[in-house]
Amino acid sequence: MSPRLRTRRDGQVRPTRHRALQPPMLVWLTVVWVVLWGQVSLVTITGGFVVACISSLVFPLPPLRLDVRIRLLPLSWLVARFVADVVTSSVQVAWVVLRPGRPLRNAVVEVKLRTPSDFVLTLVAEMTCLIPGSLVVEARRSTHTLFLHVLDVGDAAGVERFRQGVLDQEARVVKALGSRVDHLGHTLPSSEGEHP
Repeated sequence: MSPRLRTRRDGQVRPTRHRALQPPMLVWLTVVWVVLWGQVSLVTITGGFVVACISSLVFPLPPLRLDVRIRLLPLSWLVARFVADVVTSSVQVAWVVLRPGRPLRNAVVEVKLRTPSDFVLTLVAEMTCLIPGSLVVEARRSTHTLFLHVLDVGDAAGVERFRQGVLDQEARVVKALGSRVDHLGHTLPSSEGEHP
């Protein structure tokens, strides 16, 4: 449940303070607090809940719309493919580091996602960062574009292969967790070198 919004005198739209306490977020923040302290006790849980309430009131979160629909078979494929990508990329990065004499050709690659969802943007960015050899440099929420630093792409064909790999990752995430998949058929033109 997202908090209700109100318009302040200066024109900013902010969540109302009494609606900023979102139960799922309070539970999550309490769990994080308990994990950080490393012990489960009534005092730790109560302290974590109080800290979660104060944090949510002082720093209210913007409204978050999660339209998630879990599909077990595509989710299994997403996890299996992710693990395979991590293992394969780890071997490739190790080979790049250990082989002597050949200079590296790194690149910053722009990938414009097809899904207008902050949840998908975040998940694709995080999963791509966890695969060795790539790192998100910037994520533009306004255009749903990721800029990624990629290790040893070699040439333009390597850049395109990497870009297509990220778009394939996006498709797997949407098919596993998204509520709609119809927009995946519309491939957006590559906008290499263009910045809005």
